[in-house]
Amino acid sequence: MNINIKTKNIVLNDALKFWVEEKVGELGRVLGKFKKNDEFEGGKDKIEIEVEIGKVTKSRRKGEIFRAELQLYLPKKRLRVVSRNVDLRTAIVEARNELNREIRRYKGKRLARARKWARKAKFRATLPKFLRRG
Repeated sequence: MNINIKTKNIVLNDALKFWVEEKVGELGRVLGKFKKNDEFEGGKDKIEIEVEIGKVTKSRRKGEIFRAELQLYLPKKRLRVVSRNVDLRTAIVEARNELNREIRRYKGKRLARARKWARKAKFRATLPKFLRRG
């Protein structure tokens, strides 16, 4: 799993980079089956996360000023989450939690679809040969 970090209007020091990689890297446990570093067309890794963090306002402090955006690239799917907060680290944690929910939802849909086709195949196998399609 690759983690690419981009910044806007802030400086990325080593401590912040390590903290972001640690917090976003925890999503690897949830990804499970996709965690393999197999490559697919174009030589890209199967899983890639882009983290964009930055300061929204430059001069005056009005409202929510820090922004964290996470984009997760899976095979045939892209999940994107944006969070804004007064604290940068809180914005990153909120975005990670939201992306965690999105991943679980996506995996649940995939599992339900696979089970649906398995039920259909099992039902077809119990039918007499002359009633089966193709």
